[in-house]
Amino acid sequence: MSRETQPKLKLAVVTGSVREGRFGPVVASWFREQALRHNEFEIDTIDLADYDIPLELPSVPPALQPDMTRPDGMAELTRRLADADAYVIVTPDYNRSFPAALKAAIDWHYTEWQAKPIAFVGYSGASGGLLAIEQLRQVFNELHAHTVREYVSFPRYYLLFGQDGALLEPAEHEASAKAMLDQLLWWGTVLRDGRNALPFGAAR
Repeated sequence: MSRETQPKLKLAVVTGSVREGRFGPVVASWFREQALRHNEFEIDTIDLADYDIPLELPSVPPALQPDMTRPDGMAELTRRLADADAYVIVTPDYNRSFPAALKAAIDWHYTEWQAKPIAFVGYSGASGGLLAIEQLRQVFNELHAHTVREYVSFPRYYLLFGQDGALLEPAEHEASAKAMLDQLLWWGTVLRDGRNALPFGAAR
């Protein structure tokens, strides 16, 4: 089946910050527009603030019991993550790392991430989210996901966006978003084909 006859990849854009007054939804909304313009994905925008994600993890980890029953408040989140073929994580830096709610959402899941590509959009003060992104690469690599090389970064984001949520000088960041989406499309297509041909981890 040629790519032209395949359904579009399902891309989940995940807002990782849940703190009061967060800027994440503005960044996620901007990126969603870039993904719509790219026109190669079916987009699902997921905001972790919409879900009750316990910090207390189950005694048996999802790696050993992937089909465990999740708490009612996050069952829909699990379904949406499982349905996705690729992910973009929108994250700030919190104390040189990434938000606790995002780590909890990651740790409550396992097979949902496997053999799927993940990209990052970061924002913060000086680093533009790069400190969080580098740590997230290590975490997702442990979960057998593939993190693409390209990313989008907004250092001193409060100087880059106008009151209407639009970038004041968009060209550079739009080019970065397109390059990242191109990589997600390639990896997402290859990995979806691979998962359809052979379950992840199964031997031929």
